[in-house]
Amino acid sequence: MPAKSRFTRLDAFTKTVEDARVRTTSGGIVTLASLLVVVYLIWGEWTDYRRILVQPELIVDKGRGEKMEIHLNMTFPRVPCELLTLDVMDVSGEQQTGVAHGVEKVRLTPVAEGSMPIERTSLALHAQDDSAKHMDPDYCGSCYSAPAPANAQKSGCCNTCDEVREAYASNSWSFGKGEGVEQCEREGYGEKLDAQRKEGCRIEGGVRVNKVVGNFHIAPGRSFSNGNMHVHDLNNYFDTPVEGGHTFSHEIHELHFGPKLPADVVDKWSDHHHDNPLDGTSQQTDDPAFNFMYFVKVVSTSFIPLGWDAKLSSSIHTAYQDIVPIGTHGYLGHGTIETHQYSVTSHKRSLRGGNDAAEGHKERLHARDGIPGVFFSYDISPMKVINREARPKTFTGFLTGICAVIGGTLTVAAAIDRGVYEGSTRLKKLHQR
Repeated sequence: MPAKSRFTRLDAFTKTVEDARVRTTSGGIVTLASLLVVVYLIWGEWTDYRRILVQPELIVDKGRGEKMEIHLNMTFPRVPCELLTLDVMDVSGEQQTGVAHGVEKVRLTPVAEGSMPIERTSLALHAQDDSAKHMDPDYCGSCYSAPAPANAQKSGCCNTCDEVREAYASNSWSFGKGEGVEQCEREGYGEKLDAQRKEGCRIEGGVRVNKVVGNFHIAPGRSFSNGNMHVHDLNNYFDTPVEGGHTFSHEIHELHFGPKLPADVVDKWSDHHHDNPLDGTSQQTDDPAFNFMYFVKVVSTSFIPLGWDAKLSSSIHTAYQDIVPIGTHGYLGHGTIETHQYSVTSHKRSLRGGNDAAEGHKERLHARDGIPGVFFSYDISPMKVINREARPKTFTGFLTGICAVIGGTLTVAAAIDRGVYEGSTRLKKLHQR
């Protein structure tokens, strides 16, 4: 038996001779229509194959020893920049008092003049002051019984007003306007402060912190530790010639944890509600002794694009998290972004105590005392959200879909053509009778 005849009985595609085939006009129309349908459905399969979906996942955050950036942009229309201090502290015991690096203060005109920017000043903590450079090289200013600051221009001396203020703060002493302090009187510190009394201030920038439970706050006066207490020198805040005093009315233009997402990324992830709930928040008060508190729950969030290399991204994040500039922390390889979302609740109270009878809550009592200012307490969620880009269909699935489209369309088209042909044949027979 010839080799080719062994498979004859297995042929599932029996053929008809050319003379037995009948071509009709309706068959041509059905064929053309089926081809158009096949092309349209194949294009749909291709579009679906190329489509990128974002698949959210919720996992336990197993990161250890990580850092986190806090970026803020806030306006205080009734407190001058000279009085505002930004402090950060966390449960690990780390404190950043008078935070500076990466943060700027922008002096604003008084509210009556529209709170327009006057001057932008970088908060370079312990920056070198030019005010004492013209003094005798042998000059050694007194620290007035306080220990000289470690960062003094001249060891053991306080040659500038700022160094005297730093020495007082390190000894937990209040300072005031510097009356009787030679360095401050020479520099005109009190006069400069009074000249800015009606101004406002905008604080903008970012600070890097440990990714643990902590808080940061913006309060008046220099901060220092008194025993186990964190204290601010409030003399210059309450002792003011401004009618009505300074108040901590404020507007939060932006507050986000982690890097700010670029516009194209925001558009890409816009369906996943990555927004910052405190952006655009405004709070008003006429009471100088008033405290605003925000309690923030931070959730780590990753944005992982197609082609993500887990090992490369992890190694980059670990190696460079302490040295990358503020504002770029969280941007990893292949477009991966490590950032954070947060939820927030807020509370406000007068430091004079009392209740909320004016708001209809006489039963709500407030404790007395405290520090005026704006306080943010943040807690880190143990869970992490991963938004991962993925294709809904593999290439194998794409090929399978094409086969299904072609086979299914031609099968249906054949059934339609057969029905039309049979129907037309019977009608002809009826007419012939």
